[in-house]
Amino acid sequence: MSDETIFALSTAPARAALAVIRLSGAACDRALAALGVSVLPKPRHAALRALTDPQTGALLDEALVLRFEAPHSFTGEAMAELHLHGGLAVIESALAALSAMSGLRAAEAGEFTRRAVLNGKMDLTAAEAIADLIDAEGGAQQKQALAQLRGGLRHRAEGWRERLKTVLAHLEADLEFADEDLPGGIGQKALNALPDLHDELAAEVGDGRGLRLRDGVRIAFIGPPNAGKSSILNMLAGRAAAIVSARAGTTRDIIEVAMLLAGVPVTLIDTAGLRAAGDDIEREGVRRAVASAEEADIVVWVSAPDAPPLEDKILTQRLADADLHIANKCDLAPIEEEGALSLSAKTGAGQEALLAALQERALELTGSGASAPVTRARHIAILRDVLAHMAAAQNAGALELAAEDLRLAQRALGRMTGAVDVEQLLDVVFADFCIGK
Repeated sequence: MSDETIFALSTAPARAALAVIRLSGAACDRALAALGVSVLPKPRHAALRALTDPQTGALLDEALVLRFEAPHSFTGEAMAELHLHGGLAVIESALAALSAMSGLRAAEAGEFTRRAVLNGKMDLTAAEAIADLIDAEGGAQQKQALAQLRGGLRHRAEGWRERLKTVLAHLEADLEFADEDLPGGIGQKALNALPDLHDELAAEVGDGRGLRLRDGVRIAFIGPPNAGKSSILNMLAGRAAAIVSARAGTTRDIIEVAMLLAGVPVTLIDTAGLRAAGDDIEREGVRRAVASAEEADIVVWVSAPDAPPLEDKILTQRLADADLHIANKCDLAPIEEEGALSLSAKTGAGQEALLAALQERALELTGSGASAPVTRARHIAILRDVLAHMAAAQNAGALELAAEDLRLAQRALGRMTGAVDVEQLLDVVFADFCIGK
């Protein structure tokens, strides 16, 4: 537990109905007394108290004050909360009063949650889930963060570690008690359980749903000029985000619009028409369109009856490789293209079918969000390290070497939750946290 007492504004730094300032550390009660709270509220009971400036005695606010005794708090330390009126002057004066007190300092980003981890109130995966929950833009991201916060990923990591521990225990029994009456070949039999676990962890590494949901899905609309890509983008966005013109080649640069599909954050990408471009600017636009298609999670090919025909074999291949084909401008002429969704961005005909198709693909790529897959590059790096040690154990020529590799694999997996090397991991985990959390 830290000797320092920290404080921070935990609500948005803006004019609002309420503002909450949190304190954590041994000097919480002393700080409340300095603010004029002569009668401290009972722990976990909110009480209305007048807060005054310790130096001038001027009234700062009438606030609700809460106290939490260690270890029964979020951080595991003594904590206090000041529920103030949300005026900027009130917030600034209260923070200034706390800053002037000896033994108190402003909290760093993520320091409250960091102390919770150090004091055993949560593991690293739960801390990461808190950050993801704060950043969640859609319901699917919210579900994924809550599943991880409730221990979904921790339980799976602990299960993997326990299976490694069992194999290692059998190996060590074979090595240390070779003269005892143990079943023959118990160590080698234990190693036979590694391929199944290796395949399971390899599948987790290859499953990008958790990372993709956390980062959002990118959907690129590509196709020939004048196919109506910009019109489709505007239709889905519900606003004129891209310039629409009958003149081919209007879109020169990449245009991106963020929205939600089935609770999944997505970025719609409008691109330049793919053709043998003329000037340097148009060629650069085509190059960027191709790059966007290669980087996108979902590629949507847009065609239209009045769009230029495909003469380039490369463009024809991109149509074949697209995840979805939209036959736009069905209001001009009936369109019968195998496997294509008929759409009119002008009239809105086919819009619901397009949205349903995009939502289905977005959910396929991200899952429902209810499970707790690996969600960060840190998790992937740890599992790759574990897999490398497991592969070495399977290929080791002696049980002693296999046992050492399994010890390293078990230790690496412990870094997932912070069971080992927690101090070395904290700066990485809390790098993107906000102040007050």
